[in-house]
Amino acid sequence: MLLLSALVSGLGLGSMYGLMALGFHVTYAVSGTVNFAQGSSMMLGAVLTFALARGLGWPLALAICAALLLCALYGLLVEFFAVRPFASRGSDAWLMSTVALGIVLDNVVMFSFGKEPRSLPSPLAQTPIDFSTLGLEGLGIYPLQLVIPLVGLALAWALHFVARRTRWGTAMLAVVQNRDAARLMGIPIRRVVAAAFALSTLFAGVAGVLIAPLVNVHADMGTLFGLKAFAVAILGGISSAWGVMIAGLLFGIVEASVTATLGSGYTQIITFSLVIVALAARPNGLFGRAEVRKV
Repeated sequence: MLLLSALVSGLGLGSMYGLMALGFHVTYAVSGTVNFAQGSSMMLGAVLTFALARGLGWPLALAICAALLLCALYGLLVEFFAVRPFASRGSDAWLMSTVALGIVLDNVVMFSFGKEPRSLPSPLAQTPIDFSTLGLEGLGIYPLQLVIPLVGLALAWALHFVARRTRWGTAMLAVVQNRDAARLMGIPIRRVVAAAFALSTLFAGVAGVLIAPLVNVHADMGTLFGLKAFAVAILGGISSAWGVMIAGLLFGIVEASVTATLGSGYTQIITFSLVIVALAARPNGLFGRAEVRKV
């Protein structure tokens, strides 16, 4: 019973990590850069949803849509102010710039939203599912814990479909393969890269909105999530969309299982140790491929 509950909880957590890791994948695939403020983007989605739904009294669905739209706008700002000025000059300073921007956002939210954690009730996280007819009384699984993995996998499939079957996806792949040729074909490189960052923070915002009813909403909630998501992106092979999603699910299951069996004190020790071992055996990630360099 305990392990079954941990499995469901792990799938939910893993989907969060996978969604945020997909954001790392999208920006890396298009521009060779990532947004190290991804954890702050997740926090922003949760805080904005709380502020609009609980603070202003908006309907929850409308608050979620507005929060995700603002998260996408934040991604555009990250690309324009923290990445483009440095990447265009061939500088790696965007690494520190995105970290700094995330710290700024965390502190702005802390001063405006407050330090105290808040709860965001959801109809899907109020009453556990009754599994008594299956002989599984007291399992303690909420509907939202089952919805989260479905949403995560659906978004991963949607990203795959867009990348392979749509004009924007074709343009994105063209930018990845040969930026100069894509520019000569009339593809707006900067718009594609900016759209990738907007999509990246949108994924993180979705993760924040989904996890908010299960955890407390506060300004620092995205810090550890962002770190774990980046570990998942590297573990899965940051160049593989399905790879990072599967790695996220595996990471979440292992994390929840360790917590359920050994206690939370061992969770970070064991999970990150396993990440080190896995990367030592597979330096390009579980599903990544070594980059081929032409000389």
